Amino acid sequence: MIITRRALLAGAAALPATSALAQTGLTLRLDDAPSAGIKRDLLIQWGDRVAYDAPAFAPRTPDLAAAEGQFGWDTRVVAAMASPRVEDGIPRAVLAVGHPTLDPAMAFADGRDRPEIAGAMQGASLINIQRRGGVWMVTEGGYQMRRLHARTLCRMGGAGGPARGVFGVTGGRATPWGSLLLSEGEGAAWVRRLPGMEAAQTGHVVELDPFEPQSVPAKRSALGKLGARDVVAAQSADGRAVVFMADGRESGLLWRFVSDGPAAEPNALDQGTLYAARFEAGSLRWIALPADAEPYGAAVSRGANSLGRPMALALDPNGARLWLALREIPRNPAGVVVEILFAARDPAGDTAIVENLMEGRVPPRPRPGREPAMVSALPASPSSLAHDGVGNLLVGTAQPLRDSALPDALYVLPLDGTTRGEPRLAYAVPMGAALGGVAAVPGAATWVAGVAHPGAGLGASFTAPRSRWPHFRDGEPPRGGVVALSRG
Repeated sequence: MIITRRALLAGAAALPATSALAQTGLTLRLDDAPSAGIKRDLLIQWGDRVAYDAPAFAPRTPDLAAAEGQFGWDTRVVAAMASPRVEDGIPRAVLAVGHPTLDPAMAFADGRDRPEIAGAMQGASLINIQRRGGVWMVTEGGYQMRRLHARTLCRMGGAGGPARGVFGVTGGRATPWGSLLLSEGEGAAWVRRLPGMEAAQTGHVVELDPFEPQSVPAKRSALGKLGARDVVAAQSADGRAVVFMADGRESGLLWRFVSDGPAAEPNALDQGTLYAARFEAGSLRWIALPADAEPYGAAVSRGANSLGRPMALALDPNGARLWLALREIPRNPAGVVVEILFAARDPAGDTAIVENLMEGRVPPRPRPGREPAMVSALPASPSSLAHDGVGNLLVGTAQPLRDSALPDALYVLPLDGTTRGEPRLAYAVPMGAALGGVAAVPGAATWVAGVAHPGAGLGASFTAPRSRWPHFRDGEPPRGGVVALSRG
C-alpha cells in the first residue's frame, strides 16, 4: 500500500497487532537485555584504549592526552566493514563509531565542563574487532585502530587547505568505492563550546580511508554544510557516486548529492549536484539546487518539503531502496519509518515511490513512586537504521524525553513476506540509555549496537546515575559503549 504525504500527516494508522507482539513486554531496568537466542558480548566502552599507548581509564582525573587515545563518551555505531582478508579463518571487521556529544554532568566527577578535554572525548573511533572462541572482542593493537577528535588534522576537499578536527559525528556509512563517510551532525554545538573554532570548517560530511590509519580526512564541502544527522552512499547505474543525507532538524529535509564523474575517481565528491526531495502523493521528486546558493533556503523556495524530523538512513545492498527514519511527525510524536523505491532501481533517477513501512507507538509514562510497569515492546522514536544483509531492517530507538515507561531498544523489521513491517524485539538497553546506532558485521551472523549515555536522565550525574551499566561498581560512572549481538 502506498501512503501519500496527506495520509502521513492525517490520522494515525494502527501498527499491525499480532499475538507475538502482544506477548513481548519490556520494563525499565538497570541492565541491558538481549532477546532469547541472542548472545551479547561487550566490545568496548568509554575510556577503553584505542591508541596503543593510551593510559588506563581514570575518570576522576580527566586528561587531554589520555582522552585523545581513548574511546569517547557518547556512542553512535555508524559502520562495520570487512577487514582486508587474512588467511587464518578468524572473522574480523573494522568498526566505526561516532561520539556526538558529551554531558559534563555525566562525564566529569564535579559536573564542571572542560571544553578542551570534552573535545578530545568526542569525534569518532575506528576499532579492529575479531571473533575468537565464539566471543567477539577488540583486537589489541589493531592496525586500523584510530581516534578522530577536535585536534585531528583534516583538509577541506581533495585539494583544499587544512582544517581542524572532526566534530559531533552522528552518522555515516562505508561507501561502495571503499571509503568511509562520517556526518558532523552535532558540529554546530561544538563550535559554540570550543574556543577558536571556525564554523565554516564543521557541519560537513567527512570522507576518509578506514583501512589506512595515516589517511587525512577530507571535509566534502560540495555536499553542503548541512550538519547532516546521517549519510549513506550508493552508485548510480552509470557508476557515479550518490550520497543521501538526512539533516536531523525539525521539519528537516532529505538531500542527495550526485557526482559529476565516476565514484572510483579520486575526490569524486568534490564536484557534482546537490538535490533536495519533494514528497507528494506517495512519490518523491528530486529538485536540483544551484551550486552557489544557500542549500536550505534554495531547497524550500523550490518546493522541497519534509515529512517530519529525519534522523537516520539505510540502503538496500543492491541499491534499489532507501529507508528513512523520522523520529517524530506532526501527527505521531513516536515517528515512522518510510521506504523509498528508486525509479528503474537507479538511486540517481529523478523520481521514487514512497511507502509507509512502520509506525512508531507512543509509550505510556512511568508510574511515579511505583515499580516499573511491563509495557508492550513496540518501537518509539526510530533514530538509527541498518540493513542486516538478509532481508531485514534493524531499527534502533532513541526517545527524546526520558519519562517513558518503555526502554529504548533494537528491533528487527522484516522487509518482505507476510510479516513485512512487523517489528520483533532483539535487544533492550539499560535505564537512561538510547540505542546508539547499529550495523551488521559483513559475513557474520552478528550485529554491533551502541549503548549511548546509560544512566542519564533528569537529575542524573557522574556520582548519582540512574544505572551504573555495564559493571555496576560503586564509585564508577556508567560507561556507554558497543556490544556485539550474535544470533544462533
